Amino acid sequence: MNKKQAVIIVTLLVLIVCAAVLATKFRSPYLYVNDTDLDNDNKSTVSLNKDSSKNTSSSSTSTKSDLFSQGKLDREQKDQSEIQTLKNMIDDKSVSSSTRSAAEQKLMALTDNDSKCTKVETLLKSKGFKDVLCSINNNKVTVNVKASSSTLSDVQLRDIKDVVNSVTGIRNIEVLPITK
Repeated sequence: MNKKQAVIIVTLLVLIVCAAVLATKFRSPYLYVNDTDLDNDNKSTVSLNKDSSKNTSSSSTSTKSDLFSQGKLDREQKDQSEIQTLKNMIDDKSVSSSTRSAAEQKLMALTDNDSKCTKVETLLKSKGFKDVLCSINNNKVTVNVKASSSTLSDVQLRDIKDVVNSVTGIRNIEVLPITK
């Protein structure tokens, strides 16, 4: 390995570390739910700043938009918990190689499903849907879409199913319109 290759490798490693630090910094401390927010008849607000006394949410009642935000937050927390469990299993020296291999495959599938859900949500928002929540469970995709009426047109359903099928490759798709 010559000096040029070594410099390239070191530069890439530094960029990866910087990306990880930035991802951790922007994810953890800024988005949290206060314990005191849950005291009001199970109505919660999401605080976006570090000081809980400066609550940026204007109301404590749940709106349809909050349902999508809360769904995404719940999904992310569940996935992070499962990812941490799988990583612990992979790092555990006392675990058999077959169990470790199964955990690695499940971890890859989970991260792949997360990226597919995010891509589906982004593509559907770019097609004009106001809010979208996608989840993949056992070869079934469930898509919640914010809609103005309780039913979607055939064109909208076809667009949603085309996007989901092209991104995930799964044909078992459930579309649930959520009215305003």
